[in-house]
Amino acid sequence: MEIVVKPIGFIRHGYSDEEVKSNWRGVDGFVEILPEYVDGLLHLEGFSHIILIAYMHRVSDEERRVLKVRHRRLRRFGVEIDDLPEVGVFATDSPHRPNPIALSIVRLLRIDGNKLNVSGLDLFNGTPVLDIKPYDHSRVVREFTVPWWARILVERVRRVLGEEAPI
Repeated sequence: MEIVVKPIGFIRHGYSDEEVKSNWRGVDGFVEILPEYVDGLLHLEGFSHIILIAYMHRVSDEERRVLKVRHRRLRRFGVEIDDLPEVGVFATDSPHRPNPIALSIVRLLRIDGNKLNVSGLDLFNGTPVLDIKPYDHSRVVREFTVPWWARILVERVRRVLGEEAPI
């Protein structure tokens, strides 16, 4: 089976990869939609948030083979993780995964022609965007559970970054 996907646009901003990785709340920028897909933006304005599905084009073949990880990204924020278990990539948002697909929920600030101005981007400049979906009532999960180690991570992140850390 062959699966072929094509970008509908690209992430654009002026931040380095390191700045994106180090910014807990994400960065401001825009999604530049390719001309042939602009009609698909009709009536997207008015949604406060959108879901971006993107292809993490900088993930290496070696990184795609990694199936167990630790939450190393949190170390850069001063969160201790050494006593927490190694977990499968499907239990994380790690870029190390067999199919490097990203899912990001961002705030939609405004639409200027083929540019979706957004905040909260955690994607590198130039990342191909595969699809966009509105964040709406059908996607809100009000009651959910997480495993013990994920609760500990939340506690540690909030202790280091403050109660308002968006976990």
